[in-house]
Amino acid sequence: MRVLVVGGGPSGLYFAILMKRADAEHEVVVLERNKPDDTFGFGVVFSDATIAEVEEADAETYGSITEHFIRWDDIDVHYGGELIRSTGHGFSGMSRQKLLTVLQRQAIAVGVDVRFETEYTTLADYPGYDVVVGADGVNSVVRDEFAERFGPTFDWRPNRFVWLGTTKPFPAFTFYFRENEHGLWRVHAYQYEPGHSTFIVECTEDTWRCAGMDKASEEASRTYCQALFADHLDGHELIVNKSVWRSFPTIRCERWSAGPVVLMGDAVHTAHFSIGSGTRLGMLDAIVLRDALVSEASVEAALAVYEGERRPAVESLQRAAQASLEWFEATERYVKLDPLQFTFALLTRSLRITHEDLRQRDPDFLVEVDAWVAREAERQSSVRVGRDTPPMFTPFRLRDLVIPNRIVVSPMCQYTAVEGTVGDWHMQHLGSRAVGGAGLVYAEMTDVSEEARISPGCAGLYRPEHVGAWRRIVDFVHGQTSAKIAMQLGHAGRKGATKNLWEGDSEPMEAGAWDIVSASPIPYFPDRSQTPREMTRADMDAVVRDYIRATEYAEEAGFDLLELHMAHGYLIASFISPLTNERTDEYGGTLENRMRFPLEVFDACRAAWPAEKPMAARVSAVDWAPGGMEPGDSVEVARLLAAHQCDTVDVSAGQTVPSQQPVYGRLFQTPFADRIRHEVGISTMAVGNISSWMDVNTIIAAGRADLCLIARAHLFDPYWTRHAAHMLGYTLPWPNQYQSVQQYTPRFEFHFGGE
Repeated sequence: MRVLVVGGGPSGLYFAILMKRADAEHEVVVLERNKPDDTFGFGVVFSDATIAEVEEADAETYGSITEHFIRWDDIDVHYGGELIRSTGHGFSGMSRQKLLTVLQRQAIAVGVDVRFETEYTTLADYPGYDVVVGADGVNSVVRDEFAERFGPTFDWRPNRFVWLGTTKPFPAFTFYFRENEHGLWRVHAYQYEPGHSTFIVECTEDTWRCAGMDKASEEASRTYCQALFADHLDGHELIVNKSVWRSFPTIRCERWSAGPVVLMGDAVHTAHFSIGSGTRLGMLDAIVLRDALVSEASVEAALAVYEGERRPAVESLQRAAQASLEWFEATERYVKLDPLQFTFALLTRSLRITHEDLRQRDPDFLVEVDAWVAREAERQSSVRVGRDTPPMFTPFRLRDLVIPNRIVVSPMCQYTAVEGTVGDWHMQHLGSRAVGGAGLVYAEMTDVSEEARISPGCAGLYRPEHVGAWRRIVDFVHGQTSAKIAMQLGHAGRKGATKNLWEGDSEPMEAGAWDIVSASPIPYFPDRSQTPREMTRADMDAVVRDYIRATEYAEEAGFDLLELHMAHGYLIASFISPLTNERTDEYGGTLENRMRFPLEVFDACRAAWPAEKPMAARVSAVDWAPGGMEPGDSVEVARLLAAHQCDTVDVSAGQTVPSQQPVYGRLFQTPFADRIRHEVGISTMAVGNISSWMDVNTIIAAGRADLCLIARAHLFDPYWTRHAAHMLGYTLPWPNQYQSVQQYTPRFEFHFGGE
């Protein structure tokens, strides 16, 4: 096989070595524009897991690399005048130039034709190659040449950073956070060889400009940063090496190959430096690409296998990198956190490292974190909390309501009511989950009028007989469990008069439909849904009266918390989103105007709901569609709700329009709850693909949300919370009827989701 590799960086050289080791008869040529000893950057980082894959793929190269490693287990966080240390993390660093030298020598030794100071311009200059590998980095010429076929996208992030070096030998992966008159500065630092360390300085664009770094020379930048961090450098100097301020681009490609041309490393994907180096990503690409070319019968099949096997892992890492870089972009949001919680939040910022991971890595650190969370929960709730209580089992207070733990059964429509009246199915559904240990159980979205229903099977609170049916369930929850129970009131709006879920999600009824209303006359499915009537002022007044009546019925039934459903494209949400609100009156246009009617409804319910009981609102933080609500808009929505005595915001996303393009993944909505909680100063509930008790403990301990809503996992396992307690060795009181279970030891283990 004739193989051309464009780019003589670590990933390109490593792939060339692997191909020659696979078969010495392969002709492998590497084109590198620079000289062999041209030095760019300072150090690279490998996790223990990554380097183990390199060892398995090529023990000889592994041995040559690792003899130059500087290894550490600790992460040091300097914040708020304190040093917080966590151990057990397992990383190694080395000089980028040393890594290149090792790989260059290995490549030449196995017969790779490495051509330095050779520019690649076009594939037409290199005919006859079976495979052409673009390993030429962020500014890939190969990718640009075939851009229409690769379909690259570039997300240039707003923060600015400069890559510096220093002679100070840091003993751990070190983070500094320092504020001066220009703003907050972050440093990522680690040793890569004896007496030399990487020292990356990062800040927001506003801070960068305020400090004059947008006009600063390389030397001026070095001088400024050296003075800023003089107390931490201990007399050591900063070193420059083409150290210019940059913005980080997150690069993705729709396709990784075009005919025989294939991309790897930074040419096809990037992941922010805060979760590790692009070098290790590229080297793992090289291993998978080599394996595919060796095992498959054709190049076409091999490139398909390479992308099919590698893309899911890369996309998962890119989601983690996105969460990590967004944490550093918004660190100002967290500067009021206690140093211990700040450090825990930093360590778990990517959402891949969990509370349980830290228990395995550094149990002493986790004991401190859990004790701090317990103390804060005790202060906030005025309930005594044991210092070894897992975060998820600490209480939380909203007004006079104390929720015994942080697990909430999310509202899930059952479509089983008869003319709005709930029955035995609802009793067992909600009752079993309350017995199952959840701190708060939500009734499903319950409609405020017959016309407000999603489907004929929806629950209601608009007739007197509905109250007694709900009171039966509320009394069971209160009488037999320690759980609290919440009512979620809603109005389907333009998503009303549809079939039951299992008959077709949001599909219009074929017969028996009722008239529906919305902010604007826009059907949900343009080709088949009923067109709603645009609400008049009289319609609004009628809906407000319906909500007041339902609120009074909810109080009569004995519910502990009242939530208004302002999300997912239903009636109130249709006023909030610009995709569903095209009004030209005082209820349309600006966000303030679009929130006018939702706040009227909220105020009316708040006035009818007892002052000692809390109220919540569910919002869609983003519409996942062009021109729709964005996370920053949801912050303002939450700010307005807080000003109207909303106690907590239940933060969901999407479901506004059928053309949405959501970005799913584990905990994919948690960052929205995190942002609202810290920017608005209101408590939040996180929801969305939370299925692991490890994740719940992490969310609570990091302060990303105050409560965690679990939906499908609770459908699968009504006793999810009790099983989590068992796994954590925590004693959750059982009902009297089940006391004998305390002497029972399960002969199986429970495993909860993760990515």
